[in-house]
Amino acid sequence: MSYFCKEVENIPVEDIIEILRGKNLPFYLDSGAYFKHLGRYSYFGFEPLITFKFKNNRIVFMENGIERYINEAPFKFFKRIIDRFRVKRKGKKFPFQGGFVGYLSYELGKYIEKLPDSRVDDYNLPEIYFALYDVIYIYDFVEKKFFVAGYNFGENSEKKAKFFEDALKKYEAITPKFQIGKTLQSNFKKKDYENIIKIAKEYIFSGDIYQVNLSQRFHTDFSGDTYSFYKIFRKLSPAPFGAFLDYGDFQILSNSPERYLLIKNRYIETRPIKGTRKRGRDLEEDNILKKELLSSEKDKAEHLMIVDLERNDLGRIAKFNSVKVTEFEIVETYANVHHMVSTVAAEIGSKFHIIDCIKNSYPGGSITGAPKIRSMEIIDELEPTYRSVYTGSIGYIGLDGDIDLNIAIRTAIVKDEKVFFQVGGGIVADSNPEEEYIETIVKAESFTKTLKELSNG
Repeated sequence: MSYFCKEVENIPVEDIIEILRGKNLPFYLDSGAYFKHLGRYSYFGFEPLITFKFKNNRIVFMENGIERYINEAPFKFFKRIIDRFRVKRKGKKFPFQGGFVGYLSYELGKYIEKLPDSRVDDYNLPEIYFALYDVIYIYDFVEKKFFVAGYNFGENSEKKAKFFEDALKKYEAITPKFQIGKTLQSNFKKKDYENIIKIAKEYIFSGDIYQVNLSQRFHTDFSGDTYSFYKIFRKLSPAPFGAFLDYGDFQILSNSPERYLLIKNRYIETRPIKGTRKRGRDLEEDNILKKELLSSEKDKAEHLMIVDLERNDLGRIAKFNSVKVTEFEIVETYANVHHMVSTVAAEIGSKFHIIDCIKNSYPGGSITGAPKIRSMEIIDELEPTYRSVYTGSIGYIGLDGDIDLNIAIRTAIVKDEKVFFQVGGGIVADSNPEEEYIETIVKAESFTKTLKELSNG
């Protein structure tokens, strides 16, 4: 098996997925174009070699058109299948040049820790869904060039690379049609959401937890082309860890600003976000709100708790004394919000597999609370429905062992002619229930702006 890479013809980066329309399991890992310090490259692919889905303690594995059912613990299977296809890092040009792409659901946590499971699973989606792509297409935002790259597993790999080159020459932009509902519905009434905030505060005052992340889910009708919707979503609110995954009977659209895990040759980092302010109406108000976030004792205390949690999570798989906070309480600005962000990094201990790094830190602490396990128990008690992909993770696991996974916030699911998305916030002792409700609305603004844009069209 050999690695190949060559430059190909340029077209608008957001239109590459159009070429893959109708192909099997196309994906787009989208760096957002404006965040080169976090994501210089975007990746595309289609027609994976294998797929595997996990749900209710059973793995559905597809290879060479043959589907098999496997009863095996998900992380044990994940290790086995990654090691089967593992390659050396020799000749590597890009961070990701072929491997596994997909998602981990929030509910995967119940297979790591003993957790209650009382919420309604109305999505009924796989808790893991990954596919192995031998050929991928890469856009470099610094060089402004396209490449086709991957591993030659045989004749089909060569055909996929050739298909892309041929399709570029015949490319014509199209304008698919779609319809979206004008109004949003939530799985909470305002008073009920405020009530669960009050209950969470009671747990905090009783000493059960320090904080917990609680969310509400919105949905509206949707029909037509989901990728066209994603392009508008991305244009209005670009983010460094976006994704579009098309699984046929459902699609995932993510516009996440948050990295869950980055692994590069045994270096590991996570970038938790805690603390949010809306953007100002002008530059003066924008700067005031940014300074307000940085000086907020509530936000800083909440942020520090999550940084400590992440230090502890990475400490489980790190070399002794290698865990460091390399960035602390910096503010990153996006289209609709300012976020407070830190970076926690370490060197992975020699005895740990890359999947151990996920298992020992999943799900991310910024979207659960502290302590993590008790917070997840309270989430199960207070939220009525499964989160599924929301606050899970989307991204890649390279054949050479490198990983980049997001925290799936600002993430929508299109299924059964509806589009669903969820927003939440960290609850601490001095949280105001009404203000927490309003914060979820602010965070949802990128999505509601998209709805308005579409309704005006």
